[in-house]
Amino acid sequence: MTPRTHRTAGACALALGVSLITAVLPPGAATAAPVTSGTATAGPVTPGSTTVTAAGRVGPGPGVPGVPAPRAGAAPAPLDREEQAALTAGARTRRSATAGALGLGPEEELEPKSVSKDTDGTLHTRYDRTLAGLPVLGGDLVVHTAADGTVKDVDRATGATLAVGPALAAVTAGTANARALERAGAEGVSAAAVTSVREVVWAATGRPVRAWESVVGGVQGDGTPSELHVITDAGTGAHLFDYQDVRNGTGHSQYSGDVTLGTTAAGGTYSLTDGARGGHRTYDLEHAEDDRATGTLFTDADDVWGNGRPDHPQTAGADAAYGAQLTWDYYKDVQGRDGIRNDGVAATSHVHYGRGYANAYWWDVCFCMTYGDGDYDAHPLTSIDVAAHEMTHGVTANTAGLVYSGESGGLNEATSDIMAAAVEFWAGNSADPGDYLLGEKIDINGDGTPLRYM
Repeated sequence: MTPRTHRTAGACALALGVSLITAVLPPGAATAAPVTSGTATAGPVTPGSTTVTAAGRVGPGPGVPGVPAPRAGAAPAPLDREEQAALTAGARTRRSATAGALGLGPEEELEPKSVSKDTDGTLHTRYDRTLAGLPVLGGDLVVHTAADGTVKDVDRATGATLAVGPALAAVTAGTANARALERAGAEGVSAAAVTSVREVVWAATGRPVRAWESVVGGVQGDGTPSELHVITDAGTGAHLFDYQDVRNGTGHSQYSGDVTLGTTAAGGTYSLTDGARGGHRTYDLEHAEDDRATGTLFTDADDVWGNGRPDHPQTAGADAAYGAQLTWDYYKDVQGRDGIRNDGVAATSHVHYGRGYANAYWWDVCFCMTYGDGDYDAHPLTSIDVAAHEMTHGVTANTAGLVYSGESGGLNEATSDIMAAAVEFWAGNSADPGDYLLGEKIDINGDGTPLRYM
């Protein structure tokens, strides 16, 4: 198949070299996500709020004797990008007044990070704090204000008073970095190197103290990039804390087995956002046939994605995200290229395009890869080599700029096929080993026939 004629020039599709089948098994019915018994941290209960049981589980809700109904107007209000920006800007304007209302010290300042709004006008603003210009790790707080601007309540990460003395010159940034590298080595990070260091106030545990935050890059034991943050007491040199900021989810993919995915945690959930690879995001188009649709960013509560079968929407997302991260890593590690445009910025992936769409494409307009689910929506075109094929179209568009027509179009396709095979061999995935067949795992005909022979 060639790109549909209505699509804007620059959208490069994987042209199928085989006829479409006339009969395959219909896709299985979509199954509901499993219900889990989540728990909430027990805390104070205010009049009109949902109760919290002794075990920490949210109570049964309204209509049950002895259980207060949720506060009227507590449902979240939808906010578009402009409204969100305006609320954040307003919070920044009011931050000094808010700090005063909270009784913060004269050297403390607030920096708004996000704002949400209820239908009754209540605002919930998350702030980071600084003390004497130093970031306070563990000092964040959420301020709840009524529609008239009155502060109603505040949730603090720490109730400790922020007051620390001058740093001791004996523990320098160099000393802290050396200890951070030792920590990285103990945690299996290879090719470790400190990428940044800054002075902070550590307030997440115990008495707040001045500290150094060293960030160590490299490669984790499973091949995942490292962004290890190590906190060292600036007064004593003691190790206070460390955490790995490259978060990995587990994807049960359809074509590549169980794979490790780069994901991001936020607000108690995870998203298919790969912070280690330019912020690549994977979206669910939910079978929309709009070329310009953004779709819904995949999110998940437990960071486990899909079930290995096409009846679960996340499965195709896991395959697409995995193919994109392999291609990113191949271009960076083998070709020395930092992303499609070599600017460190990732494209996006969009799965579940249309119904029965047996193709995939790259589109410069959206700087994205888009994947159909194949005949009967049972064969998503999201294998490693197809993902690499489409991503390479982006590289070609931003380098040679080969027009997708005639001889230049043929060279464009050939380059994508060649690099797709290179990525597949380089990946070394035992479930999808390297070969000179394109899309053989997709098996649209049901007999192992690839989309294209090389």
